[in-house]
Amino acid sequence: MTPRTAPGARAGIKTAQLLAERVVAGMMAKDLFSQRMGMQVVNVGPRTAATRLTVTPEMVNGFGVAHGAVAFALADTAFAFACNTHGKVTMSIENSITYPAPIVPGDTLTATAVSEAESRRLGYYRVEVRNQRGEIVALFRGTAYKTKNTHGQER
Repeated sequence: MTPRTAPGARAGIKTAQLLAERVVAGMMAKDLFSQRMGMQVVNVGPRTAATRLTVTPEMVNGFGVAHGAVAFALADTAFAFACNTHGKVTMSIENSITYPAPIVPGDTLTATAVSEAESRRLGYYRVEVRNQRGEIVALFRGTAYKTKNTHGQER
């Protein structure tokens, strides 16, 4: 027997999804940095988001591999979107990144952010950055602070 979702729960899931999409679309519309980097939003859901970009020759460092800031920026953008999907203006207060494999020009990177834990004011997120072959090239962890403001009310 397949479990069924109650009609009220389905409506809540749909509402949460629509809120997530609206918030992320509004954030991306104002995020000129991510736009300039060529980032795209590829997936959004409650407390999750994925962003993508293709590494260009202008993004490499003196060793011929992508500057660490490229993967960090992509992961940080996915993190920002994911932790704001619930509708409260949420800001990063701490994050870290590890680079287990090199990133080279032409790589298409996808950063997928997922909530690992939540409290009333804090959210803890993990972001995996993978290349087009599915290899993990960066691992990011972030902590976010939920303000009292909701999207649409920020200054």
